[in-house]
Amino acid sequence: MSPANTATGTLRAARNTTHSIVTWRLMPLLLICYLFAHLDRINIGFAKMQMSADLHLSDTVYGLGAGLFFVAYALFGVPSNMALDRVGPRRWIASLMVVWGTLSTGMLWIESANGFYILRFLLGVAEAGFFPGILVFLNRWYPARRRAQITALFAIAVPMAGVIGGPLSGGILQGFHDFGGLRGWQWMFLLEGAPVILLGLVVLTCLPDHFETVNWLSAEQKQQLREQLDQEEQRKTITSFSGILKDPQVWMLVAIYFAVMLAVNTLAFWMPTLIHGAGIGSDGKVGLLSAVPYLAGCFFMIGCGRSSDRRRERRWHLCVPLLMSAIGISIAGIAPSNAMVVLSGLIIAGMGASAALPMFWQLPPAFLSGATQASGIALISSFGSIASFLAPYLIGWMRDTTQSASLALYLLALFIAFGGFLVLRTNAAIVNPQ
Repeated sequence: MSPANTATGTLRAARNTTHSIVTWRLMPLLLICYLFAHLDRINIGFAKMQMSADLHLSDTVYGLGAGLFFVAYALFGVPSNMALDRVGPRRWIASLMVVWGTLSTGMLWIESANGFYILRFLLGVAEAGFFPGILVFLNRWYPARRRAQITALFAIAVPMAGVIGGPLSGGILQGFHDFGGLRGWQWMFLLEGAPVILLGLVVLTCLPDHFETVNWLSAEQKQQLREQLDQEEQRKTITSFSGILKDPQVWMLVAIYFAVMLAVNTLAFWMPTLIHGAGIGSDGKVGLLSAVPYLAGCFFMIGCGRSSDRRRERRWHLCVPLLMSAIGISIAGIAPSNAMVVLSGLIIAGMGASAALPMFWQLPPAFLSGATQASGIALISSFGSIASFLAPYLIGWMRDTTQSASLALYLLALFIAFGGFLVLRTNAAIVNPQ
């Protein structure tokens, strides 16, 4: 072996070691935090089965309340991420978690549609900076060629929240119903919201702000990370906030993320209802069956992330999952009373939506410089959240109007497929890692 090849192999091994150390130090805590964050988003879908009956909420009211979370998310995403840059990731993320844990727990006290609207909106305000803030945080620790599998590892919390949250929420709804004077849905908000407050305190104690400040990386390992990240900065085309607003690529990314969020949130907010409508009457069984699409999504998204990093290809690894989501959602609408057809469609959609979320977030850092990532990622996330409002509201309105969700599912699938084809319009030379 030549000296050059030996040096290259030694450098690659050193970088792999640094990568492993960073991953084991950061990812377990971040994964648990995002697991609870997404659990707090989707548990409203399970609560609906009892809460709507107790509070006399129509499907339209439920859809509006579920969607108001994302209206707040859209309004406060950019300010929250800018605050993260000023305050520091550790303190800001910890503060957000304590606030949203308190608000999520407080959902057990709602008594009317207005209370439902207010708390869902405030919960969106509190969570607005968490996911985009963590993405900015990860981009400052990992070079581009490692981010797909790392983002997939972090975002596996989304399907894992379904795998764990489905049986957990269904079990709480059924097992704790009317226990201690509280309804099952009230116990669910209490038992799934309160732990977030404690997790916020753990983040305040344990999460480092930057790799430059930790004592568990050597000076040489910090220099490796510094060199890799500095080298990537030279390729970025957007270096100012005004550039974010003017660049057409950013608005294309917003449209693509709109499609991703339609896919993710159609499942998050309506999967239990669709399964229940297919003839599954038991809350416990609905919870268990809701876990199946998410479990399939866990394996598929990790495989997709590894394949993308290994092949250094981003576009097709996002386009295909989006098309899978569109096809699966359409299948679920074909025979809404047939449990096998509905579940088959939801499994395909769950695999696609789970993989699409982490794969999408490989695109923005290819354009955004380090100085613009906090604002740019938050802007894309905020505008994309409009889709998160549209999905639950549209299906709720359609169900109340036509007594069926099928037409809404077909329309959403069309939008998602369009987003998949838009991915292929991005510049492969820019978005694929070198």
